[in-house]
Amino acid sequence: MTSSAPLQFIGSTPSPYTQKMLALLRYRRIEAAVIWAPPEQVCEQLGVTPPKPVLLPTFLFDGDEGLQAVTDTTPIIRKIEADYQGRSVLPSDPALAFIDYLIEDFADEWVTKFMFHYRWHHADDADNASTLLPLAHDVSLDAARLEASKAHIGERQIARLYVVGSNDVTAPVIDASYERFLAAMQAHLASQPFMLGLRPGAGDFGLFGQLTQLVGFDPTPRAVTHKLSPRSVAWVDRMRDMSGLEPMAEDWVALEDQPDTLKLLLNEIGRVYAPAQLANAAAIMSGAAQWEAEIDGARWVQPSFSYQAKCLKWTRAEYAALSDKDRARIDAYLAGTGIDAMLHA
Repeated sequence: MTSSAPLQFIGSTPSPYTQKMLALLRYRRIEAAVIWAPPEQVCEQLGVTPPKPVLLPTFLFDGDEGLQAVTDTTPIIRKIEADYQGRSVLPSDPALAFIDYLIEDFADEWVTKFMFHYRWHHADDADNASTLLPLAHDVSLDAARLEASKAHIGERQIARLYVVGSNDVTAPVIDASYERFLAAMQAHLASQPFMLGLRPGAGDFGLFGQLTQLVGFDPTPRAVTHKLSPRSVAWVDRMRDMSGLEPMAEDWVALEDQPDTLKLLLNEIGRVYAPAQLANAAAIMSGAAQWEAEIDGARWVQPSFSYQAKCLKWTRAEYAALSDKDRARIDAYLAGTGIDAMLHA
């Protein structure tokens, strides 16, 4: 696709998904015009129906009836892949592409728990976030409006910690998972510069988006990350703009040739994310308002979410769409990680 008009989207700098897509578009060398403002405000100004729910980033795509406001970065990446040729972030090997899909989904739905937990669970982090978030939309806010916004955002977000399962009981589970995740990243980045080889996939940009906040915005995880995974800190700095990388087809490392360190990341997915997805899906099917499970040896309780049940459905659909040969490759590679339980109804 060739267009003289840049791709428009609405974003916010403290939004991990905004950072995910901004870096991806830089890598793809797709010109983008970012509107740094609340989506509701921009949609009203443009006469566009806001998406439901309103999330960041919100993309503005040309449709048959004019501009359409769209969210959800995973399908947006696939739409952009169809519309713009070259420098793909999706591996050509279907089996490897499935692993990339797993990593992106884990980043978007579990690593974001790290981000939200650290941002609002500790008082210093919550004070930092509630101060900076209003300024991200309007750096010239006067003192009175800033204080009012700070109080409103802090109270609202801290009260929503239960939504991602963050509380005093689960905090040690989240802390331990984040530390294992950082250890996996530290080891894997010593083996190769991206998750699946010498070029970034969608999963890389998913992890990058969350880590921009954990490394660069929130004080507590910043200190933890610098201590446990300096390679992740350096990786985030580089991932911001990979437009100068010249990827080649052979830069994807074959599934069977991936370094053993990739399994460390996949083991964490199987250890914490798989049981969470299964418990949530069971709750949605039974109509339960919340789910409870044992994750990493501890009790975990949180509200049920239909969207995450859809994520599991989509993951299973991606798996089912593979050929018999590629499913066998995936099954062999994922054996022992715990992810296999997530792939079968």
